[in-house]
Amino acid sequence: MRLTPDHRLAILLHGGTRGDGKTGLAMLRYGQVPVVAVIDADCAGESLSEVTGIKKEIPIVDSIQAALAFQPTVLAIGLAPSGGSLPPAYYQEVKAAIAAGLSIVNGLHTPLGNDPELIPLVKPPQWIWDVRQEPPGLTVGAARAASLTCRRVLAVGTDMAVGKMSTGIELHRLAQAEGLRSQVIATGQTNLMLGDDGIPLDAIRVDFASGAVEQVVMRQGPTHDILFIEGQGSLLNPASTATLPLMRGAQPTHLVLVHRWGQTHIDRCPQIAIPPLAQVVKLYEAVATAAGAFQPAPVVGIALNTRSLPSDQAAQDAIQTVQTETGLPCADVVRFGGATLLEAIFSS
Repeated sequence: MRLTPDHRLAILLHGGTRGDGKTGLAMLRYGQVPVVAVIDADCAGESLSEVTGIKKEIPIVDSIQAALAFQPTVLAIGLAPSGGSLPPAYYQEVKAAIAAGLSIVNGLHTPLGNDPELIPLVKPPQWIWDVRQEPPGLTVGAARAASLTCRRVLAVGTDMAVGKMSTGIELHRLAQAEGLRSQVIATGQTNLMLGDDGIPLDAIRVDFASGAVEQVVMRQGPTHDILFIEGQGSLLNPASTATLPLMRGAQPTHLVLVHRWGQTHIDRCPQIAIPPLAQVVKLYEAVATAAGAFQPAPVVGIALNTRSLPSDQAAQDAIQTVQTETGLPCADVVRFGGATLLEAIFSS
């Protein structure tokens, strides 16, 4: 199932519009489907562009009932609450949306399509799309992607949620503007909700994870010049298991390291310091090649998330600091564009 430009989206984003609603914000920034309302009681009535920096004039309302005035046809859950299930108040919003005739896009770990309270409310042609579902026909990985001639760029990170997905999308758009046959390979719910081909990696049994990545890369690689594989997790984060199957399944030719400026420790793990970026670069390159068992995949640049910095000059200073520290090209691809990183990918 996929969203199409014929749909009209309302995005459930309570408490997330100011920065924590990663999925909803990405749909607002990058989605091709019209968004007619954002539902967030914390900033209802405020300007979306002023709150988020996303230059779109979309009303923010306090409830699904208020959103109905803008005639949405689909409610997309743009939140990722801890534990993967909706708080009771938000669940009631979803229930009200279905009762009002809307379909549901659900990117949470907890499925809604088999919910006994919701099923009786869904009337054709309504539907519930649970994005995080393991696809059929999985096999184990076999490093087949190494045979492809296209460039395969994997975003890797110093932590989770530092901007790996946005980096891939921005570089993909730039590559397309340059006339290249470019494709994003989705590995998480947000890119899948945006319509990209891929798999929900964190819903796949670990034995088949690299094989699932390999299947979609092999499907898209022969007809494209460059693939941007959506990064997940971090080798530095003790909760993450996603990076290694991405490396083995995609057999990347290039890596881009993504880091949030000013972050010194793993989020929610203050006992784990992030090493100097130059050391992190060596780590990722060493794991990618596995002592020569696989082809080298150099880190060709740093994508620096400078969102915390108030001015463009401060962001440029931070970029220059990282370039000096690592000896690699550095850019904030959302704030300033990623031309220097795309050039580095094609010059190596």
